[in-house]
Amino acid sequence: MASQLSLLILMLFLFNLASIHVTGDQIMLEDGYMVSTVFDGYKLNINPYAVQLRSSDLVVLDSSHSVFYTLPFPISQDSVMVNRLSGEGKNGYTDGEPGLARFNKPKSFAVDLRGNVYVADQLNHVVRKISNSGVTSTIVGNYSQTGRQDGPGETATFSGDFEVLFVPQICALLISDHGNQLLRQIDLKPEDCAFGPQSVPGAVKFWVLGLALSCLLGIVIGIATRPYVIPHEGFRPLHLSKTWKHCLINLASLAQMSCYDIRNAFPSSSPYILLKETLKAECLIFHSCSRLIL
Repeated sequence: MASQLSLLILMLFLFNLASIHVTGDQIMLEDGYMVSTVFDGYKLNINPYAVQLRSSDLVVLDSSHSVFYTLPFPISQDSVMVNRLSGEGKNGYTDGEPGLARFNKPKSFAVDLRGNVYVADQLNHVVRKISNSGVTSTIVGNYSQTGRQDGPGETATFSGDFEVLFVPQICALLISDHGNQLLRQIDLKPEDCAFGPQSVPGAVKFWVLGLALSCLLGIVIGIATRPYVIPHEGFRPLHLSKTWKHCLINLASLAQMSCYDIRNAFPSSSPYILLKETLKAECLIFHSCSRLIL
């Protein structure tokens, strides 16, 4: 009887063992990727919590010390020059110069096309802006209270847990307000969404000046070479005249297509309207120059 019971227990054990299926996730390791250290923050007592590319440098956030740094990009492994962009190194809430500003362990930031840094200072319940020179200011939020109120300046309130994202297509910041389960938008100033360190009007001014000088040079060359390519009495290089005109016509057509493509490459948002209209005017000037030469 005991032997039969032992045999039954053994059979049940083997049955349960056979019913167990060993399953695991399939791992596919793709070749061709290599990890290398380009910056060791431990040596400088910098803890790089987040990083964003800003034109010719990198903005690095040390959240534990509430400090923003910049590193030259691309990073040279031989020597890395670290500059403090903003943050005194102590937690708090103070706007002002780079060495005086205080943050409260922020964990999210974004960079616009002008190089301004927008900080989601969650524990202070505000969104702050660091200019290229490192001066810090508050753009929206209320330090003294949390909430979900929309509006300008201190009227707007946030929870203690939110992140920020810069969206150039609409010239705005998107706020993922986790604590309130909201997706919110902060409209920026048009100049904050312009390309490069110069303003759009300044860049357009030099662009138009360069085009005008090019057009003037083309007219002078066209007038100087006209006697040699336009047929007159006793001289019949007619094929040369046709070749010259054909070349200019093709050049004008190519310029028209290029201008059309460039204008359409810009968004229709307000920061780009002036630039698009200027391109349109430049194309008209170019065609007028071509007609004068022809």
